[in-house]
Amino acid sequence: MKKTIYLLILPLAVLSGLVFTNCEMKNETKPSQKPLSVANNKLDLNARKKWEASPDGIKYKEWEVSPEGQKVHASYDKIKKDIKAFANMEAIVTSLTFQRANKKSSGPKWLIVSINGEKYMMQFIPKDFQLLKSLKVNDKIIVRSHSAGYSPNHPYLIISSDYIARNNKILFKRDFSKNNRC
Repeated sequence: MKKTIYLLILPLAVLSGLVFTNCEMKNETKPSQKPLSVANNKLDLNARKKWEASPDGIKYKEWEVSPEGQKVHASYDKIKKDIKAFANMEAIVTSLTFQRANKKSSGPKWLIVSINGEKYMMQFIPKDFQLLKSLKVNDKIIVRSHSAGYSPNHPYLIISSDYIARNNKILFKRDFSKNNRC
């Protein structure tokens, strides 16, 4: 009886050991995050200065200090804490048909929402925008976002559309298992 128990426990111990060492090997093979060297920092700084001196960089800097640019930056400051925490933000849909001037209608679709009195933009590819076809202006929705960005070509802060729900029903949820969590 003892021999049978030992014969059953021995393969189990060997198998456990193999699984454990395999996990350790996988953890060891991950590349470590090394801080940037001083040389890399200087290269990045030089590239940034070169871009800031370009016509696009000058245009961006002018927009940044303009009233429109300052308003966009201020709207980011209002929701920065919620974005970092990936927290629920209550929003009201203000437009489902926004389109940038001089752009073709087959491009990205835009949802404009109001959060705490400020307007924000959310961009979707047409296929994803179809999931939101039940939304109407003045609908209250819950939005979660991982990031936001600004552009002198857009009148509002652009927040990523990672999660949208209405009446506790999820309308849109970004799948982060694809595209390297982007």
